[in-house]
Amino acid sequence: MWMVIASNDEGLVEANCSALLYRHAATASAAAAFRGSAFPLAKRMTSSPTVTKHPRIHGVKTKPLRLIPDERGWLMEILRADDDELFTKFGQVYLSATYPGVVKAWHYHKHQIDNFACVAGMVKLVLVDTRPDSPTNGAINEFFLGTQNPTLVQVPNLVYHGWKCISTDVSLVINVPTEPYAYAQPDEYRLDPHDTLPYDWARKDG
Repeated sequence: MWMVIASNDEGLVEANCSALLYRHAATASAAAAFRGSAFPLAKRMTSSPTVTKHPRIHGVKTKPLRLIPDERGWLMEILRADDDELFTKFGQVYLSATYPGVVKAWHYHKHQIDNFACVAGMVKLVLVDTRPDSPTNGAINEFFLGTQNPTLVQVPNLVYHGWKCISTDVSLVINVPTEPYAYAQPDEYRLDPHDTLPYDWARKDG
């Protein structure tokens, strides 16, 4: 059964919600409650499971970033135009600051590809694949990025993503997207960060 999980004036995003829910429903009763539901996932999700092992989402790429230190400080390259595996097109560069414990999610882009690197603090970057024709439909990926793990993550278009600052200080995330931000018609489609997609942003102690 196909159901709309996000929409706006420019179009709809559809996902195989039945498959997604059965993979990620926290309990059997939760799955039963969604069976045959005619309501959008964004309005029906009441609980979120703990993420276990999922396949790498199709189209997602990562690159470890190398710090080059000396007695003056350090340098770290993020993305190069001659990196054939990652670089396709330059749109712009921006920096996003996030206070500790804050979640910035969910959204996706129809055309834009993102290239994220956290250069201060730490974030948990989470991706959710709701693309109906994707071989990894329903998969959820977590990436822990920042000073303790310098990494570039490339997020393909149509994949929901967001992050949470998990450090005690402000985190700084740099993005090098393939498209400049279009103020008149942003290529950005959003959901609330909680109780919409099957993911719980709470810290998993143990």
